[in-house]
Amino acid sequence: MYITALASFIAAIVVGLILIPILKAFKLGQPIKEIGPVWHSSKAGTPTMGGWIFILATVAAVFIWRWFFAEVVSPRQLTVIAAMFIFALVFGIIGFIDDLAKIRKKHNDGLSSKAKLLLQLIAALVFLFLMRRFGFLTSVLYVPFFNVEFTLPVPVYFAFAAFVIVGAVNAVNLTDGVDGVLAGVTIPVLVCFALLGLYLTMTEQYIFSLALAGGLAGYLLFNFHPAKVFMGDTGSLFLGGAICALAFSFNLPLLLVPLGLIYIWTTISDILQISVFKYRRKRKGLSYAQSHRLFKMAPFHHHLEKSGWSEYRIFTVYTIISVICSAAAYVSVVYSLR
Repeated sequence: MYITALASFIAAIVVGLILIPILKAFKLGQPIKEIGPVWHSSKAGTPTMGGWIFILATVAAVFIWRWFFAEVVSPRQLTVIAAMFIFALVFGIIGFIDDLAKIRKKHNDGLSSKAKLLLQLIAALVFLFLMRRFGFLTSVLYVPFFNVEFTLPVPVYFAFAAFVIVGAVNAVNLTDGVDGVLAGVTIPVLVCFALLGLYLTMTEQYIFSLALAGGLAGYLLFNFHPAKVFMGDTGSLFLGGAICALAFSFNLPLLLVPLGLIYIWTTISDILQISVFKYRRKRKGLSYAQSHRLFKMAPFHHHLEKSGWSEYRIFTVYTIISVICSAAAYVSVVYSLR
């Protein structure tokens, strides 16, 4: 079934070669934040919404898998794959709307934070309700590494799960700030899910993970520095939704902690930056200019850039960390089942 990943990889290359010129022709370029690194200004106008490359490649790969393995594909497997894909696509569409708003305004601010949060929360709750309704989700919470599980009251579990989904999706989105980094960090995460699907004989998760990993690898050929296209919120929110869909389909939402260490640290660095800045201004009465920040710039990958790290180096280090975290997450689950 590795043909799924290969098919998705090839499909992504084909889609990219077709889509990128179209995005350029319609001048669907990425606005760059004025407060961002000065050298990022050269990236202004680079085609965005490239997330459609791996989204469409994933669909193509699943259809190819269905075609070649028709005799062993069950309706349940197709239902689960469709559910995960649709859930991720809903987030991708939210990102697509946000990307269009940015292009229309010619500014890096699209939908309001409140609007995005509300749409994401609704999507999360609908997904959780349907997963629970059709028996694909329990309220049992497994703790990785400690081999412990406990059952939460359903309302509490839903509140916790919705918080995890919205937080994780936005953490993934925030990580997309340097050429190739989000793709490089996410591919090991998807490989981990694929290996778990293979080990647990959960074919639907295995196929979906492989298809998306292959498509993301194909997309990376266009997004590696210097990027010829950006995935935009279309792609980053889709990836966040896909990762959450996989984690909950395994009934392993807490696995997102070791798996998503880079995503989590990226978010924490941003929160710390804002918190320290506000504290120094309000509590110490400092002016805007006097209110020194914790990092040279947040999220942390921009701090590294301002500290002299190249985008190649950030990509390499972040990807290696993600590989290590993904391996540890996989071992934590497999070891506990022996």
